[in-house]
Amino acid sequence: MRFVLDASIAITWAMRDEDHPSADLAFLELQSGSALVPGIFWYEIRNILVWNERRGRISPRDSTRFLRDLEQFSIDVDFPHNGTQIVELARAFKLSVYDAAYLALAMNEQLPLATLDKDLKAAALAAGIPLMA
Repeated sequence: MRFVLDASIAITWAMRDEDHPSADLAFLELQSGSALVPGIFWYEIRNILVWNERRGRISPRDSTRFLRDLEQFSIDVDFPHNGTQIVELARAFKLSVYDAAYLALAMNEQLPLATLDKDLKAAALAAGIPLMA
């Protein structure tokens, strides 16, 4: 199965103190399928890891290992051709532009969205985008 993968799902795989059924399902799907992410994804993941290193939730060594492991999956990066659409979605659904990039990608590719972000979930449902749950 192919789906749009939000950083909120992927980061749970790195944090030993986090567990969520949606993240578990996405992980299982990614083992035999593929995911599509907007260009911001890899920056978001790295930023979240560094912040959590500073908080002592994860070691730099574990962050490096996680990134190496994550890069082994079939995760394709898409760069938007229509930046206006992303801004319009951010305005319409009161999302960050970053979250709107995930929504736009799911809409344009007609793929389900895997996210733990409640505002992004609500926007996806309102836009008729199926959620991976």
